[in-house]
Amino acid sequence: MLGFVRASEVERAQSIADLRTLARRRLPRAVFDFFDGGAEDEQTLAENRAAFQRTKLIPRVLNDVSSVDLGTTILGQKASLPVCVGPTGAAGFGGHGTDVNIARAAAAAGIPYSLSTSATASIERIKANAPGRLWFQVYILKQRDFTYKMIDRARDADYEAIMVTVDLAVGGKRERDLRNHFGIPFSYTPKNVCDFASRPLWALSMLQKGTPQFENLAGFVPQNASAAQVGSSVGRNYDPSFDWDALKAMRDHWKRKMLVKGISHPADAERLIRMGIDCVIVSNHGGRQLDGAIGSLDALPAVVQAVNGKAEVIVDGGVRRGGDVVKALALGARAVIIGRATLYGACAGGEAGAKKALSILTDELRRTMQLCGLTRIDQIGPGLIARP
Repeated sequence: MLGFVRASEVERAQSIADLRTLARRRLPRAVFDFFDGGAEDEQTLAENRAAFQRTKLIPRVLNDVSSVDLGTTILGQKASLPVCVGPTGAAGFGGHGTDVNIARAAAAAGIPYSLSTSATASIERIKANAPGRLWFQVYILKQRDFTYKMIDRARDADYEAIMVTVDLAVGGKRERDLRNHFGIPFSYTPKNVCDFASRPLWALSMLQKGTPQFENLAGFVPQNASAAQVGSSVGRNYDPSFDWDALKAMRDHWKRKMLVKGISHPADAERLIRMGIDCVIVSNHGGRQLDGAIGSLDALPAVVQAVNGKAEVIVDGGVRRGGDVVKALALGARAVIIGRATLYGACAGGEAGAKKALSILTDELRRTMQLCGLTRIDQIGPGLIARP
């Protein structure tokens, strides 16, 4: 396919890090950094990985692990892996059709896929092209009625759940984007024009097919902004007034499953349970919001304790290996959410690249379980973790 790396290189990738390297080689620096970067000094971005790296497993041996079942349930429905694909905004700037490619890969793997509010494919297009378990991730815009219209579209398209992101009262300071003169839509400067031109196949693809559009946001025109400014204006139109009462009203409006993403403090988790939320997602937005925040895996145990089995708990941020999935489940998560992993794969090789990312994680998860003496997901527990 035009602009992607050779299929043989994608197939030879042995890790998510390898797929990241391929994506970095293919994309302009500004686009890659937009996907890869975090806020300010990127302490939280690094801490998400560090939390997994310093968490150690204690394996058991001499168990028959010739057959391993990776299946589980997520939100009461079967999933082939304890993994969900999380929302990744503006994915189409990594390659046309990236949202659909990742959604198809998730459907083929038998796991849920979450569509971002700021995706470059609409709620309806994903439903038509990726027949799997679909969740819609909700950003809260100042035009609250527009937010509710998107939620109603998700209901009409029969999405299983909505995922309300609550850690985005304002956008984080993502300094890589500022240094790279990167904004959406592109504001051309000599610096970024040279950057885009350095990746001619990517640039040719964008010229041939046009700049990807934020299809869910069609018709969203912030106050005093033209339609041409929609993409760049959304970040300035998150609603910092959205509070517990507003979330309760949204819970009452949406009658299906609701997940709330962006939780680190156990007291917030307890309050969500009293509200009737079905799933708490421990997340710091992949290190893209508050820099210096606690790593997601470190925040997980206290949230699990606060929830006390009254809802499911999922964690995201920094998952790059199958062993990371085992660590998260051992600390009480029902499943993990991955975002950058499948995005790297899709940016490198389209749908095949996203499938490769999931294949790598699946193989590593199975191998880690076998090396820990486990044959079923429900055998993963706190006894696997070495306490400091």
